[in-house]
Amino acid sequence: MISWYDLPAANREAHLAWLHQTYIPKVLKRPGVLWAAHYASEKLTLPPRIRHTSEPVPAGNDYILLFGAESSHAFTRDAQSFANGTASRFEASLSDEDRKMLASRAGERVCLMTEEARVDGPDSKLRGGQLTPAPCIQLGSFRGNTIEAEEQLLAWYADWRMPALGKLPGCVGMRKMVSVYGWAKHGVLFEFTSLEARNKGMPEVARLYPEMEAWTNRFIPELTHAPRSPNVACRIWPPVT
Repeated sequence: MISWYDLPAANREAHLAWLHQTYIPKVLKRPGVLWAAHYASEKLTLPPRIRHTSEPVPAGNDYILLFGAESSHAFTRDAQSFANGTASRFEASLSDEDRKMLASRAGERVCLMTEEARVDGPDSKLRGGQLTPAPCIQLGSFRGNTIEAEEQLLAWYADWRMPALGKLPGCVGMRKMVSVYGWAKHGVLFEFTSLEARNKGMPEVARLYPEMEAWTNRFIPELTHAPRSPNVACRIWPPVT
């Protein structure tokens, strides 16, 4: 489950303290939830080939909160809550302070995604057996504009992008995801040992595979991204040690 959102400056420190000390531990107690990670986005200039949606999609992006679980079912709102028009079991467990803090987020966008495929990078050993994503991520969320674009997307990741990232120094891993609910149909999570490794490595991919980069420049405009996607972000919880 992925949430992108902004925070007002006046409430930022209080929200982050509550999130890390109260809310995340509460969600981690839900049956089937395995891990959590919270990231602060970097401000980057995105290449002009990336097209963003003109739909009224919430545009918060300063923070990205991720929870991983055994399956998407761990995040259900409960069938009875929909059938009876009541709060879910988890919503009922929230305190007034929890609700106040959640309501203070601005432009929040949520997607629930399930993993389609993954590849380990050369630095996957740095996970140390942990499930938490790496210190730096690049997270894209988007739709294909046509069925042909969806077919090209499958080939792009399966035959080129994922094998290339599997050889890139500084890459911990890469996951391709599809949506259970939310605006985006597709998600892709790149994991790096650091922001510096990401910034050094990604331009190197284009240099090493010029023929694929030419195809990419033709193909990528056939996708429509969420606001400011892809995001590059650094982990602020758990702290990077």
